[in-house]
Amino acid sequence: MTRLLAAFAWALALLASPAWAQDPPATPQRIALWADGAPGFESRKNIPEQAEAYWLKPVNDPSITYFPARPGRETGAAVLLMPGGAHQFLVITSEGNDAARWFNERGIAAFVLRYRLFRGKDSPYKFEHARQDAERAMRTIRSRAGEWKLDPHKIGVVGFSAGGELARVTLLSPPVPAPGKGDAVDQLSARPDFGVLIFPGPLHGEEKITRDSPPLLMAATNDDQCCSQPIIDLLNAYRAAGASSELHMYAAGGHAFNMGESTPMVSLRNWPARITDWMTDRGLLAKWPPEPSKP
Repeated sequence: MTRLLAAFAWALALLASPAWAQDPPATPQRIALWADGAPGFESRKNIPEQAEAYWLKPVNDPSITYFPARPGRETGAAVLLMPGGAHQFLVITSEGNDAARWFNERGIAAFVLRYRLFRGKDSPYKFEHARQDAERAMRTIRSRAGEWKLDPHKIGVVGFSAGGELARVTLLSPPVPAPGKGDAVDQLSARPDFGVLIFPGPLHGEEKITRDSPPLLMAATNDDQCCSQPIIDLLNAYRAAGASSELHMYAAGGHAFNMGESTPMVSLRNWPARITDWMTDRGLLAKWPPEPSKP
């Protein structure tokens, strides 16, 4: 109880301090997952991406873009963000960069994943390649946790729609084989410490959900024809296993309400606060690094 109260007080301080609010956000940094391009597809590394309005495609040089937590607010927690886009493109704005900055304001480092799109026009990729990108991203973040001053036990995934499918397999399915010869990064665990699935699609892999499966927060709307049932199924599986899960099913609002930035529904405009509540209850927003205990 003392730990939860301390974490809650710290979360309130993050949002209330005017001095911290004046600190400018740090500059994002894009980091390739493989120096020479994705193994087996190195020749495609320099094919340019196209970005227009809210989307980006194609992805041939998988990467993460690191958005550090707001200076002075660091909690040590980090999330790997997986934008949706039906595996045809990435909704890189509202489900990527904008969401990253939302987490940053709450003291959480964010990494936006640009993963290969297996349904893109003339794509040579399969869903397995997107999974390789996600798992390599998790391992890359863990390999540099000390450099970025992150708690290696507070690294989770957040996925929207198709990105929610990718986040789900990263959370709950056995890892796919690392491509190429592998390196020291590939020896690290790719399993996230927690997950947030936001209107995830139905695609998933082999799963074995147990009491020790990563804590899970899920959200969708009841009138979302594609993406409300998957989280109900996951909730039932988590309940049967005795694992920790929380679900918010909103009455209406359709698909792609994202972080509530453009929906007319008041409940959906306010829904991101549930993420802060849930992360606080999990002890993920406690001050980092912990203060040394007094003798």
